[in-house]
Amino acid sequence: MSKLLRTINSRTAIALVVGTVIGSGVFMKPSLMLGQLGSPWLLLSVWVVAGLVTIFGALSNAEVASLYPETGGPFIFFQKMYGKTFAFLYGWAAFAVINTAGNASIAYICAEYTNYFIALPRFDAITEKAIRFYIPFIGYVFPLANAGVKALTILLILILTAINYRTVHGGGALQRFLTALKALAILLLIGGIFTSGKGSFTHLAQLVDRNFEMSYIGAYMAALSGAFWAYDGWNNINTVAGEIKDPQRNIPKSLLLGLGACMVIYLLLNLAYIYVLPAEQMKQSSFVASDTAEMVWGAIGGSLITLMVIFSTFGSLNANIFATARLTFSLGEESKWFSHAAKVQPDYKTPGNALWLNAIWASAMVISGSFDMLTDMLIFVSWFFYGMGGLGLFILRWKKPDLPRVYKVPGYPIIPAIFVLFTALYLVTTLYTDIANYRAGNVPIINSLLGVLITLVGLPVYWLSRR
Repeated sequence: MSKLLRTINSRTAIALVVGTVIGSGVFMKPSLMLGQLGSPWLLLSVWVVAGLVTIFGALSNAEVASLYPETGGPFIFFQKMYGKTFAFLYGWAAFAVINTAGNASIAYICAEYTNYFIALPRFDAITEKAIRFYIPFIGYVFPLANAGVKALTILLILILTAINYRTVHGGGALQRFLTALKALAILLLIGGIFTSGKGSFTHLAQLVDRNFEMSYIGAYMAALSGAFWAYDGWNNINTVAGEIKDPQRNIPKSLLLGLGACMVIYLLLNLAYIYVLPAEQMKQSSFVASDTAEMVWGAIGGSLITLMVIFSTFGSLNANIFATARLTFSLGEESKWFSHAAKVQPDYKTPGNALWLNAIWASAMVISGSFDMLTDMLIFVSWFFYGMGGLGLFILRWKKPDLPRVYKVPGYPIIPAIFVLFTALYLVTTLYTDIANYRAGNVPIINSLLGVLITLVGLPVYWLSRR
């Protein structure tokens, strides 16, 4: 069988980390998170806590990635840790929930921000709710809701899939350009806001009413879910490990530098929002980045920042499409039902079938869900597997102590233990909060349980595909 080639250098690897991580979350979630927490100071603390926990998890995964630098990343890791059944379940979850829902939600925000310039068509409220599907014990989905945004979302997915289908070099070069453009625009935004004098740090002391009546621990975990979404995508660098030059050196380097830069940028961006917008106004904002820029520079500033968000999410979508297809490619090598996805495109040397399979399923996710549903569902499932990856580091240290480790996670066993324990607390609290909100009528669907349900479908798929 043809193999994917090691053509990704360290600059592209770092661009992939930053490009996949900085996408839509930091431009959409802060308003919702402030409404959950009620305090700007708590909002800033969430970004720091989520960043540190993510870095702890990334450093733990980097040790495993340096041991097995192969295309498919976590799919290969879980085979070594827990066996083929669990690895397939992860591969299925990545295809059916984590990666495709992630791509769908990023593209959704890119299309949503287009509404700032062009009013995309949508049905009236009655028509949007005319067709609905009920999932037992989970809730309702409305496929006709926000139809214009969904149509543009699907078009964006198809365009970038076509580009990555034809070339690895072209996709990597596009990613480096988009990441550089994104970083420059964000730095100009932050610098321009703090030097404008059109704000006040007294906004940090303002409190707002919280959206839901939940405990402070539940609210903090709900806000962490939004921050984790904004940091999500860091694990994608492991899925292209088989195409990275000198992976033992470049994977840990790209994760540490990339995530460190993202945490600083997120903290400064949120501080900039708070500096310009009074807390109550920020809570009510649908386009917090654009509204912030408009307060400082007027309508032109709002338009420029909206363009920045569109380019940012476009770049993040490209990086995610590029990386996530590699995991579907590896899944195809282990399952006869997905064997078509494991074929390398002979002319372009890309995982062509895996790319298009992901695009089709991501488009179906777009039609069925909303932005918040997609992100909450995929974050819950992905963090379960992130936690299992951190736990698996202890298993590999015990099962294979003699393997040569070019890179070892610093602070072992404390750093990976903190990551695993925090992940367990986050999952339990999130599940409890989601169920409580659904029973109180605050949300139409239990997003975390929907993700779990789709993931568990992978078990009969695995058993039947092996017969």
